[in-house]
Amino acid sequence: MYLKVINLHKAFQRQQENLVVLKDINMTVQQGEFICVVGASGSGKSTLLRQIAGLDTPTSGEVRIDDLQITGPGPDRGMVFQHYTLYPWMSVQDNTEFGLKLQGVSKKERREKASYYLSVVGLTNVAKCLPKELSGGMKQRVAIARALTSDPKVLLMDEPFGALDVHTKESMHEFILDLWQRTNITVFMITHDVEEAVFLSNRIYALGSRPGTVRKEMNINLPDRSHHIKRQSVFHDYRDELMDLLRSHGREALIAA
Repeated sequence: MYLKVINLHKAFQRQQENLVVLKDINMTVQQGEFICVVGASGSGKSTLLRQIAGLDTPTSGEVRIDDLQITGPGPDRGMVFQHYTLYPWMSVQDNTEFGLKLQGVSKKERREKASYYLSVVGLTNVAKCLPKELSGGMKQRVAIARALTSDPKVLLMDEPFGALDVHTKESMHEFILDLWQRTNITVFMITHDVEEAVFLSNRIYALGSRPGTVRKEMNINLPDRSHHIKRQSVFHDYRDELMDLLRSHGREALIAA
């Protein structure tokens, strides 16, 4: 599997002004990679993800998956949002099955697949619970299980841990890394958190803003992915390089404005 973003340009008409949000975006994602896109507010991260998800169309350029142009949403892309988007009146099991139900999958098959992925994310014991009975981290794991039931080629994640407290976020980092390593799922995640991007990904695209452009592509090679790595100089070097890049471009954007 590979995902390609080719010369992507996105602009919105706002009154008499043509507002360019993304300009000349080129990216390639291979099977099994964990890609993070980082950038400040206004860099077009969420807009980019919407193009890949098929929730919006580019002004020019294209997004392709396995050499087929993306023209709308599809089961080959699983989507996880910052807010859990669970139906409060449905059980965990029914929430996990919901996407399959919309696709017309039989009750038996969707029950089996949802049960399997709930076991993968460690939530079999809460399958009959309502979302209000779960912690924030557990809700996000349900959302991830639901996204995985369609056997997507790539898991798209939009600031998935941004609403969590620090300790829950750390446990979710460990969870998603373990899931990625066990399933070999391809992950494409956007975040404004530079440390999070360095810790999770094997490659990072850093976006500048006004308009969003790729400022740098960085390979991340950490000796391990335990939280102890955050105390080591190799982690600090990656973090500081990205932070300096984003700060410098932020100043340039302010001057240009």
